Amino acid sequence: MPSPVDKPTRILAPNSEGIAEAARILRDGGLVAFATETVYGLGADATSPEAVARIYAAKGRPAFNPLIAHVTGLEAARREGRFSNIAEKLAKTFWPGPLTLVVPVAEGGSVCELARAGLASVALRAPDHAIARAMLAAAGRPIAAPSANLSGRVSPVTAAHVLEDLAGRVDAVLDAGPTSVGLESTIVACLAGPPVLLRPGGVSREKIEALVGSLSTPVAGKVEAPGMLASHYAPRARLRLDARELRQGEAGLDFAGRFGASSGAAVLDLSARGDLVEAASRLYFCLRELDATGAEAIAVAPIPADNIGEAIRDRLARAAAPRDGK
Repeated sequence: MPSPVDKPTRILAPNSEGIAEAARILRDGGLVAFATETVYGLGADATSPEAVARIYAAKGRPAFNPLIAHVTGLEAARREGRFSNIAEKLAKTFWPGPLTLVVPVAEGGSVCELARAGLASVALRAPDHAIARAMLAAAGRPIAAPSANLSGRVSPVTAAHVLEDLAGRVDAVLDAGPTSVGLESTIVACLAGPPVLLRPGGVSREKIEALVGSLSTPVAGKVEAPGMLASHYAPRARLRLDARELRQGEAGLDFAGRFGASSGAAVLDLSARGDLVEAASRLYFCLRELDATGAEAIAVAPIPADNIGEAIRDRLARAAAPRDGK
């Protein structure tokens, strides 16, 4: 596998020159981190096994975990995957936006096998971010882009977060400011049988089921899409979920002021007013900030499971999962 870049990472402005340079780097097989509406992605030419291998090398990512290929829209997506009636309906309703569709690979599709982790399916998304869409159009090919962080770590929502993990390991960061959604895309598989919710995210289960009916659950232990590993999105500190109080030495990830006044402990509230959309947008920022305090553990207040709260709880559960067999 190719080595990480190991040279200074350039910061590109979100203007025509920066977009053109980002596209050039991608076409030449390099790595560019870029903002989408969800989180910053680590982009590489999805048609090039060598370029995709550099993503795995930079992130330290298991090669069996497939990558999302970002495209400009449904027309480009149809060249890469076979869309059923349900997949078409989902794409036409939620694209561009925070929804990834896993569909069978199209004959003649250009997304390489390494990006698909050897699967006969491909994960596709059309992001809803003007700078990302302009870069994709300029690159003129699908761009594989997992979150721009070391594998398993907290996803980045600013260019500074990217540099914390990947400075010197990627060619450039196209800095378009903080992301708006702040949580990864929902992933739905449209393969044989009914659609399957592989990962909750920026589009709620309720919105999808209102359009196409009930979603099935994935097969336990089977990695069919990004973000399905049991331990993922993890800070260095241990997480204690559904906490009702702070214990000695813990930092606090609060929601709607449930911890009340803290006695000197580091506490950040995802949303003081109990807004789940705001909580999603602040999740990774707050986790990174609390992790930077050096606390050994972070107590997490209960988060409602309705709407996008399901996705927030999913990320927190993965962040709290045992790591390295511990």
